[in-house]
Amino acid sequence: MGFEKDKASSSSHVLQIPREDTPLLSKNNQHLSSPSKTFANVFIAIVGAGVLGLPYTFKRTGWVMGALMLFTVAFLTYHCMMLLVYSRRKIESHLKISQISSFGDLGFAVCGPFGRFAVDAMIVLSQAGFCISYMIFIANTLAYCFNYSKTNPNPKIFGFPPKAVYIWSCFPFQLGLNSIPTLTLLAPLSIFADVVELGAMGVVMVKDVMIYVKSSHVLEAFGGFSVFFYGLGVAVYAFEGVGMVLPLEAETKDKAKFGKILGFSMALISLMYGAFGVLGYFAFGEGTKDIITTNLGQGLLSSLVQIGLCINLFFTFPLMMNPVYEVVERRFCEGRYCVWIRWIMVLVVTFVALCVPNFADFLSLVGSSVCIILGFVLPALFHLIVFKDELRWHSLACDGAIIVVAAVFSVYGTYSSLLEIFVGAKE
Repeated sequence: MGFEKDKASSSSHVLQIPREDTPLLSKNNQHLSSPSKTFANVFIAIVGAGVLGLPYTFKRTGWVMGALMLFTVAFLTYHCMMLLVYSRRKIESHLKISQISSFGDLGFAVCGPFGRFAVDAMIVLSQAGFCISYMIFIANTLAYCFNYSKTNPNPKIFGFPPKAVYIWSCFPFQLGLNSIPTLTLLAPLSIFADVVELGAMGVVMVKDVMIYVKSSHVLEAFGGFSVFFYGLGVAVYAFEGVGMVLPLEAETKDKAKFGKILGFSMALISLMYGAFGVLGYFAFGEGTKDIITTNLGQGLLSSLVQIGLCINLFFTFPLMMNPVYEVVERRFCEGRYCVWIRWIMVLVVTFVALCVPNFADFLSLVGSSVCIILGFVLPALFHLIVFKDELRWHSLACDGAIIVVAAVFSVYGTYSSLLEIFVGAKE
């Protein structure tokens, strides 16, 4: 393991090289978080755009199957987050020094350079995947608000599809936002983005209830095994904050209470997600679309909600890309700021967003591939390595089962999601 090597060399290596979380959370022991602030930080770190694809996912999987899957994923995500916390505490007690402040640091301490590389690769792919989904959502939503109509189902803007026009319209502005070397100026926008998203979710749920009372749909409880992996990918994507659990725990004043705070937060978020998904499906039945807000029609209120969500994700984009820049700049520019690398990354994300037709299908792909590895396989593997001499047989079996089952689900889920995307593109 990495922490069994020369302590001086491994410590200096970890501390001197910028980490993926450096610009997001600064280490300041004088400003540790109270339980209420820790709860708010966990809530902000986890709640994201994935919730908007849950009603469509429940339509595919059936509402009972979808809800059970969502709650199971929430429990396993919490369990694996705590495995990371326990592993970090064990290593730091062994080293008698506090030096592991991120997922990448833990990977290096447990498995050396390979561990850090594995975490870095998953961080880059997952964060970039989140931002690709943001671009898809923004473009499809704006096209629905301003271009689509019943009389013109296939509109064009200067001969081009609206989705392409809106994505390329965002591109120069994202180059500017992503060129900012520090996130200090963007920090207030993060809070604004989450307030807008919570407000939009509240409006959507109220509208869902009003529509459900007046309508009657044939609702499916179980969608069958063929859509299991699809739903699993979206559910995993929805709980996207595993990479931030170690920085959040490090900033908590009363660390003994962190597990309870995290558990309460995950329970509350999963209940909110479940209600949002079920109400959306109940309201629109088989007519539920991949982005639930497009089911609300084109009235003033629904348009304001959709545009608010677009503004939310537009300003969240550079925040979510920053861990990508930290990893890439650390590996290729010795940790120095490089605007050209940032612009290239934004261009790559833009191109991929242009090629993916369906928002929820892409959520499933990202969740099934990198998020399962990052959220389940690596935490269980690191915990198994760190505690291998202390775990009882049932704990060893639990870690081993998570690793094997999650890896199998990741492979098959990725294949299933790619099949959905390519079949949908042909249709």
